[in-house]
Amino acid sequence: MYQKSVLPNGIRVVSEAIPYVKSVTLGVWVGTGSRSEQQHNHGISHFIEHLLFKGTTSRSAKDIAEVVDEVGGQLNAFTAKEYTCYYIKVVDTHMELAIDILSDMLINSRFDPEDIAREREVVLEEVKMYEDSPDELVHDIHLDRNWSGHALGRNILGTAESISAFDRSLVLDYYHDFYTPDNMVVAAAGNLSHELLVELTDRFFSKLASKKAAVVHPVPLLTPTRIFQAKDTEQVNLCLGTVSVAQNAPEIYPVHILNNILGGGISSRLFQSIREERGLAYSVYSYQTNYSDAGLLTVYAGTRPANTEQVIQLILAEISKLKKAGITEKELTRAKEQIKGSLLLGLESSSSRMSRIGKMEITLGKFITLDEVVEKIEQVTVPTIQSITEQLFRPETFCFTALGPVDEKVLPSDITF
Repeated sequence: MYQKSVLPNGIRVVSEAIPYVKSVTLGVWVGTGSRSEQQHNHGISHFIEHLLFKGTTSRSAKDIAEVVDEVGGQLNAFTAKEYTCYYIKVVDTHMELAIDILSDMLINSRFDPEDIAREREVVLEEVKMYEDSPDELVHDIHLDRNWSGHALGRNILGTAESISAFDRSLVLDYYHDFYTPDNMVVAAAGNLSHELLVELTDRFFSKLASKKAAVVHPVPLLTPTRIFQAKDTEQVNLCLGTVSVAQNAPEIYPVHILNNILGGGISSRLFQSIREERGLAYSVYSYQTNYSDAGLLTVYAGTRPANTEQVIQLILAEISKLKKAGITEKELTRAKEQIKGSLLLGLESSSSRMSRIGKMEITLGKFITLDEVVEKIEQVTVPTIQSITEQLFRPETFCFTALGPVDEKVLPSDITF
């Protein structure tokens, strides 16, 4: 049910027909995010995402909102580090309207100086709000210091200094460099015809003709760092990490399983040891950050200052157990079933299916079927997990970040796994 076409101007169109639903979710994916930025325009990808909702040459911001509401639709967007997505979900009979709205926003936005000035203040408030959320802020600090000086390490929002310098000229320069047809994917899923989708996309996006600016993205190099940043909070927020793999690496599947066993769910080793058995944290988990050419595997925990040292010791102990004793066949089977179940349950809506095919096309340039994913998961063995554990968890790649009322003495001077 998956199909792909390429328009004469270079826009890729991908779709997945789901004939038993009454909705269509349409997304326009642009291959730019905070990784494409420089220090002087840090945060501009996210800023442009905001501006495209502020009105076009034919529709005001209110007009856009009203026309979507009139058909019961849902319109939104998000910015990531390597892409930006604008999407709308409507009843299947309104697919043409959905493409009309998105194309109008992406091609005909006004970028009015007054809107830029007003939205600058909105985003500055968003930055302040984020800085008041230590459980989120610690992850950005962790990436920024350990991928030091690299765009992938910088946060998506930008800084007060960079955002304050945004003007129409800077915005348009970046927009014209990256919002080009060869850098766009139109993805749709739901009760649709691929042929009609291609026809409508060609009609509404055909006047886009420029080419994306050539950009060389250096591979980020991990600079293992130990960071203790003071902040007046009730909890200490911790990130412990190590180098991981790129999202298209063959090892991505065993790393997903390893992450699941370590801290990927309520049955994981970290959750059971730290929360369930000892009650030392409400939130404790591990996660992967995988990009086109690099990755990190990170453990997060939030705990009271008095418990910080014990929580760190428990995390290190679980990693050490993984390296020395490995995992059991039962753990491997459970992790495989959990990942497969989560994947399948997460694809029960047109929105999630659109997101899957759009993200794969913009990041990998190809479609991977569910059967292929399941096959790769099933091929992972206990020795495979042991090998990847030894590859990832090495003292020389250990990186650590603590945010809150914390003393450096909580971290052992000599880390061994």
